[in-house]
Amino acid sequence: MALKVYADRMSQPSRAVIIFCKINGIDFEEVRIDLPKRQHLTPEFREINPMRQIPAIVDGRFKLSESHAILIYLACVFPGVADHWYPADLFKRAKIHSVLDWHHLNLRRGSATYVLNSVLAPALGLPLNPTAAAEGEKILSASLAKIESVWLKGSGRFLLGSSQPSIADLSLVCEIMQLEMADEKDRDRILNPHKRVLKWIDDTKNATRPHFDEVHSTLYKVKEKLKQLRSDGIIETGSIKKTAPVSKM
Repeated sequence: MALKVYADRMSQPSRAVIIFCKINGIDFEEVRIDLPKRQHLTPEFREINPMRQIPAIVDGRFKLSESHAILIYLACVFPGVADHWYPADLFKRAKIHSVLDWHHLNLRRGSATYVLNSVLAPALGLPLNPTAAAEGEKILSASLAKIESVWLKGSGRFLLGSSQPSIADLSLVCEIMQLEMADEKDRDRILNPHKRVLKWIDDTKNATRPHFDEVHSTLYKVKEKLKQLRSDGIIETGSIKKTAPVSKM
């Protein structure tokens, strides 16, 4: 029975898991859980993940949630996964874990808070929150500075001075890609001060193409849809009219 990956490609960690499976030739069935339609809250999905979050996987009788745990499991269980993704060296593994543990309360917290409150809230029928967006941007900018000064300070192209990407690189870059939803001027304001981060993002994209681009195409389509909604006057002053086709985004 093929591995099942329950995901929505608008979810940053979902994209990381899908890309990892594709690039490593892991046979899997992608089961879409539509977040705007609240499919993650259904009784059926609760049987898969009681926490009602994505991504989640089912491998035979084994069920697992949390993207970092999923990536580690996939790297360990499926044959043919290159060592650089999750090295056998315990010291390197521990360093990767330190990045992943840091991710949730820093980079992810800042990115998710900023994007939701500055861009996505109207598409979900919620008001924009400039105060929350500003706080999210502050955490996000501090996180990018930390990535640059701590984990990208070596000679390698990837985190921790590595010459090839790990699951940490994939997870964090997918997180930062959510900034594609923002206006270009806002994205540039946040990212351009961090030249090492920009190069690392490009290096990670190049190392995981064409799968990186294919999986992120959903993100780009929604970005264009949001632009069109603004242009048509459907999104206005931090709210969205009831006639807006939000569910189709």
